[in-house]
Parts: sequence; C-alpha cells; structure tokens
Amino acid sequence: MVMLSDFVKISEYEWEIPQTFRPDMRGPVRLFSTRRLLENSLKDMSVEQAINAATLPGLVGPMVVMPDMHQGYGFPIGGVAATTYPTGVISPGGIGYDINCGVRLLATKIQFGEAQPYLDRLATALNDYCPSGVGVKGKWQLEDNELGKVCREGVNWALRKGLATEMDVRRTEEQGKLDGADPAEVSQRALQRGRSQLGTLGAGNHFMEVGVVEDIFDPEAARIMGLESGCLTLMIHCGSRGFGHQVCSDYVQRFQSAVKRYGIHLPDRELVCAPLDSPEGKSYLSAMRAAANYAFVNRQLLTHLARHAFEEVFAGKFKNWHLTQVYDITHNMGKVEDHFINGKLMKLCVHRKGATRAFGPGFQGLPSEYLKIGQPVLVPGSMGTTSWVLLGTEESMAKSFGSSCHGAGRVLSRSKAKKEVRGDRLRSQLMDQGIHIRAGSLPGLAEEAPQAYKDVDQVVKTVCGAGIAKKAVRLRPVVVIKG
Repeated sequence: MVMLSDFVKISEYEWEIPQTFRPDMRGPVRLFSTRRLLENSLKDMSVEQAINAATLPGLVGPMVVMPDMHQGYGFPIGGVAATTYPTGVISPGGIGYDINCGVRLLATKIQFGEAQPYLDRLATALNDYCPSGVGVKGKWQLEDNELGKVCREGVNWALRKGLATEMDVRRTEEQGKLDGADPAEVSQRALQRGRSQLGTLGAGNHFMEVGVVEDIFDPEAARIMGLESGCLTLMIHCGSRGFGHQVCSDYVQRFQSAVKRYGIHLPDRELVCAPLDSPEGKSYLSAMRAAANYAFVNRQLLTHLARHAFEEVFAGKFKNWHLTQVYDITHNMGKVEDHFINGKLMKLCVHRKGATRAFGPGFQGLPSEYLKIGQPVLVPGSMGTTSWVLLGTEESMAKSFGSSCHGAGRVLSRSKAKKEVRGDRLRSQLMDQGIHIRAGSLPGLAEEAPQAYKDVDQVVKTVCGAGIAKKAVRLRPVVVIKG
C-alpha cells in the first residue's frame, strides 16, 4: 500500500516515488500532480500500477504519470513509459485497448450569438450524420483489400477518396499515417470487427462536442490556429473502435507465453510485454500501427460527415460556415522517438496511455505554421465543463518525454457513476446550462457525468505549473453528442 509519506515533493506540481521504494524498480515514478489530486489518486490502484510499470525491462528514465491519472489495465491511464529501442520491451497494456484513441479540433468563423437559434437543429444533424453507440455500423463497408489500404495509408486513403483536405492531413499528428503498419499482422477477427465501423463514434467516453472559444490566453497562437473569440468549434473524441480493441486483446493473449519464452518476470500479468526486436514485438508494432492508421481515418470520416451536418444547418445563413482543422492528436500510442537522456540522444519506444505528445516549438514533425508556437495539445473536459487547447513546451521534452495530459481523468467508475447519477436529471441539468444533448441512452449519459471526473481546470493548472504545457485557449460546450 502506497502512502502519501512515500512521495518526495519536488515542487508544488511534481512528486516522485524513488527507485529505491522497491527493489525491482528500474526507475523512479515521477508524478505531475497537486497534493489534492495526488490524494485522490491514492483511492484507486493507479499509483501501484505506475510502480509496477517502472519494473519493465529496458525502462529509461522515470515512469511518468499525469495529473488526470486513474486505474487502467496494467498501466495507469495517464502513464508515460520509455524503453530502449530496439532492445527494450513493448507492452500492449501501456498503450491501451483503444489504440490511437484521440481528439480532433476544428474551428469555424461562426459567432455563437448568431448561431444560437440553430444549435438544437445542429445537434440533431450531427447525431443523424455521425453514427454512435455500441457496435454501430458506418456508411463505409469495406472489403479486406480496401481495409488493408486504410491500415497502410492512413488519412492519405481518405485524401485520395475526396474525404479529406490537404490541411486535414498536414494538421494531423504524423500526418495521419504511421509507417510500418502491416494488416497481415492483424487477426481476421479484428479485420471483421473493423470492416463496418469506420466513420462511427462508438460509445463510452467518446463524443462530439460543439464549443465556443470563451477565453484566449495566447492571442498569437490562437490566430495561427484559426481560433477566434466567440466562434464555434467542433471537437471529436474517438479511436479505433472494435478493430483496435481486438488487436490489443489478441496480443495480450499472445504475449502471455512470450514473457515466459524470454524470461521476463513481472509483478502484474496485465503488464505482459515482448522485446521490441523479437518476432512478437515486431508483429505487435505492425498491428498497432495498422490500428492507429484506422483510427486516424475514423476521425477523418467523422469530420467529413460533420461537415455535411454543418453545411445542412448553416449554408446560406452564414458566409463562412466551414470547419477547418486545428489539430488531431493521439493519446493511446507507442511511438519510436529520439530523446536526450543525460545529454545523450537515444532512440526510445515511448508508451503514452491516456497522455498526449506535447512537443515544443521547432519540432520538425509539426505543420510549418505551428513551428513557432509548438504542438497544440487538446484537453477535453468532462461533459458540461470547459475544454482546453494547450501548447507543448521545450520543458516537456526534458521532463516528460515530450508529453502532457489528455483530459480530466475519472474519479468514479462507470458502474458507480450510474448508481449515483440519474441520466434524466443530468440531461435536464445540462439543458438548463444551455447545452444541447443527444445521447444514445440515459445510463450511458450518467456514466459520463461531470462528477465522475476530476476538475479539468485543476489538471490544466498542474501541467502548466509544471511547465510541460502552456495555456492557449479555453472552450465552453454548447452541444454534446454521446453514443
């Protein structure tokens, strides 16, 4: 049992569990948190999971944990772990079941005051155009050959089909495509599950949210990103659907024997892993990248459908109703990256589970227009609360492998939230706040109640106080679509 007294306080926003805490740890656990958030985190097993993850073979530097941390499968959600490439390991639990779950933000020039009379109609149009819910099927029913192209090409596939713009591709992390994806390493069951789900939102914590630019903290960055005060935005949060879930399930099962084969001893079987240079490790990397490319395309197709909804509601009423992409980021991914460790440049496999990349100004992987300001970091709040656009910093490269938080972070499990919150009352409360809600079910709505999550403003205050991100823009929700 970990106690608050086991932590070493580094600053108001940084804490550490030393490597000496347990003899099997290969590095310390570094937490970005306030004391209050840390005390909340001790109510579940997330800190113990972070300590367990710090035992992985090939771990480099600290196991990093963000303030939105909560318990996950093997790794805590909000965890970042880097292993040596190619001699370290890769762990599916350190990436998650929803591979490349991520967030996309789009901007408009439509002022909220002018759009307000049409928002209920917009909520209905978005709900009609963008399928959501458990197991829902999408408009694109692909055969294996075409699905293989999606897995290999990513958003470039959508661009070829006229379903994306050049700006969409340029303003997506990795330009919407991870090299090295191989659908041959994906099971037939995963392909079957993914064949009909492209262009669907799913359920759980996935959503579409129309927001309003409420506060601007960095006017120059907001201008470059195309975010104007009082204008509508659209945020899309979803991932690789059943396709990515099956990929993770398949390899978690496969790696159970791999750890025995390679003599890897773990404190938790949910941490199963394989050496990156082993046949199993290479296969998982190829399959994970295929699922990641699928997820990029999924968000792109939802963007295409959302544009139709905006056109239906606003074309002819406003001169410039178009949705332009701000950025698309991933928060469940394993990336091979170069980082300086003790002054030496090293190639690492960075696991980010419920954490986003937050590279600072000058990073060559960014769109040219963002080189000056750094990578946009999209941080959705809980349903009915504000969301944030942050910017990556140089300091994040030194402290967190270029990473930051991904959201508010749960404090109540879905089952507990459903026991404590009535969906019909929550819907009425949100409507009273001026938020137009479309939800697949009232129990599903209750699962995502604001009280089930941490205060996103406190999470953002923490990462900015620690220097691993900085504030740019705050958004207020006015329409929410839930599966």
